[in-house]
Formats: sequence, C-alpha cells, structure tokens
Amino acid sequence: MTRTVVHLVRHGEVFNPKKILYGRLPGYHLSSRGYSMAAATSKFFEGRDVTYLAASPLLRAQETAQPIAEVTGLEIDTREEILEAGNTFEGLRTKGWRSQLWNPIRWRHMLKPWEPSWGESYEDIFARMDVAIEDARQRAEGHEAVLVSHQLPIVTVQRYVQGKPFAHASRRCELASVTSLVFDDDVVVDWSYSTPASAI
Repeated sequence: MTRTVVHLVRHGEVFNPKKILYGRLPGYHLSSRGYSMAAATSKFFEGRDVTYLAASPLLRAQETAQPIAEVTGLEIDTREEILEAGNTFEGLRTKGWRSQLWNPIRWRHMLKPWEPSWGESYEDIFARMDVAIEDARQRAEGHEAVLVSHQLPIVTVQRYVQGKPFAHASRRCELASVTSLVFDDDVVVDWSYSTPASAI
C-alpha cells in the first residue's frame, strides 16, 4: 500500500480595492498582505517530501505558488482543471448595501442556489478538480503534491471527502489555507485542514 498526500492550497489575499467579484478576470495580483500569506504558507512545506507542484493559471494562484516553488525547488505546472469557478457575476460588486445583486435583472441567475444557477455547477467543478488531484497523486506517488487553487473548487473537494452535499451556506477555506488529502493507493483515507498564514 502506497501513501501519498495531495495538498490543496488556496491563494492569498488579492488586491481588490473596488471589492468586486473578480472570478476568472485577468490581472488580479496578490495584495502586500497576500504576498506575506503566501510566504507563510510556503514554510508549511519546508522539509516535506513534495515532488509535484501545480497552480491555476490565474495570477493570484501563480503568485501564491512561487514561494512554494522556491522552498521545494520545483517548477510550477499550470493546470486549467484547478481554475476558479465560472460565475455570471464576475466584475460586479456582490456584497454589502451597494451590491449590484439587488438589481432585479440579476435575480434570474439566483433561482437555483443548489446548482448554483449563477455559474459553473458544483458537479463540474468537482469533476475537473478530481482529474487534477488524481493526476497529481500519480505524479507524486509515495510522496506529496501541492495544487494551488481557489476557494470554491477546494470546498467542493472538502465536501466530497466528508460525504456532504455540494450545496452549502458556509465554507471553511481561509486565504492561503492548506487542505491535505491522504491517499492509500488511490483511496482517500484521511484529510486535514491547516491555516499557516492565520497570524497575518
């Protein structure tokens, strides 16, 4: 029986002064705090047996992966499968009293939150994450792998391994957090959650 660990890292804080839902929009860098978060999380992997590192193509994920690459000595493999979830509301302000979701023209996208009707389905998100995780497990078999992704893709995986429905009202996936999947051969036998950057 071969034990392998695949770590799912959420990117650090993004510079977003307009407080919009940036989703897959290009050009969103980490904030100065986000860079500090990425550096703190990279220390989590010091001395660990990481043999494969991949990141979403989005800038914030690539920037979070960079200090991990420096700590592990690995190159970053860019993987489309671990991209942020697609969302109809990209580019809009979606929180607070100035939220653009108060506009009735957008309500038709909120009729089925369990799918969710405003974007990519939970099932599709999980399916592509599962492909990337299995590939990472095979590449790092007997060692450890790191995939730098985004909150919702990671949450779908967390919920799957817990046997919970994908639809949810709350999430436990902080910025620059690490969700670790432990495999015996190709079966997940345990998982854990860490917040190396929580003090920042």
